[in-house]
Amino acid sequence: MSDVAVKICGLTAADQVRAAADAGARYLGFNFFPKSPRYVSPEQAAQLTDHVPVGVAKVALVVNASDTLLDSITAAAPFDMLQLHGSESVERVQEVKARYGLPVIKVVGVADAKDLQAIDTYSDVADQLLVDAKAPKNAVLPGGNGLAFDWRLLAGRKYWRKPWMLAGGLNPDNVAEAIRMTGARQVDVASGVESAPGIKDADLMRAFIAAANATG
Repeated sequence: MSDVAVKICGLTAADQVRAAADAGARYLGFNFFPKSPRYVSPEQAAQLTDHVPVGVAKVALVVNASDTLLDSITAAAPFDMLQLHGSESVERVQEVKARYGLPVIKVVGVADAKDLQAIDTYSDVADQLLVDAKAPKNAVLPGGNGLAFDWRLLAGRKYWRKPWMLAGGLNPDNVAEAIRMTGARQVDVASGVESAPGIKDADLMRAFIAAANATG
C-alpha cells in the first residue's frame, strides 16, 4: 500500500504553505473558524493561497457557516473545495454545493459504531467524507483536538460510496498503523504536525507524509 493522499489542515503562514506543498501534501486546508488557533481571515487566506502550487487542492474549512461568510471566503480566494466541519444537515450540504458549485467535504465525527450511519447518510450529498474523532461535549473546537477514535470501527469499511479521509489524533508515529487498520487512502492532519497550536513544523509534515506512504 502506498501513495496515500495527505491533507495538511490549518495552515497559517506562507512558509507553512510552501513547506506542506514541498513535502507532498495533496490538499491544503485553511481554517475559517474564529475560535480555532488555526483561524485565518478571508483576507489572510487570499495571500496564503497565492503560495499553493498548481495541482494541490485548496480547501476552505468552515463550521456552520452562513452564506455571508462563505460568500466572502469564496470571493477572496480561488478555493477548490469546501469542508463543512459543523452540524450541517444534508439539506445544508446540498444548498452549499448548489450555491458555490464547489465539491464539498462533509466531516463526520465518530465515537462509536452508531456514528458510522452518518457516513452513509452524507454520502448521498457530499463529494467526500472526512471521518474524524467526535469532539468531547462542551469542546470549543469541533476538530483539531488531537484526539483519536477506535480505528477498529472502520476496519473493512474502505469501500464507502464516496472517497473519504481519516482524521483525528494522527501524527508521524501512528499514521502508518491507522492506515493499516482502516484501509484509508487519504488522511488529514492538523495538530499532529505542529510545534505549537497553529504553527506547522516542516520536519513533522515531511515525517508524516513519509510515514503515510511507507505503509504496506
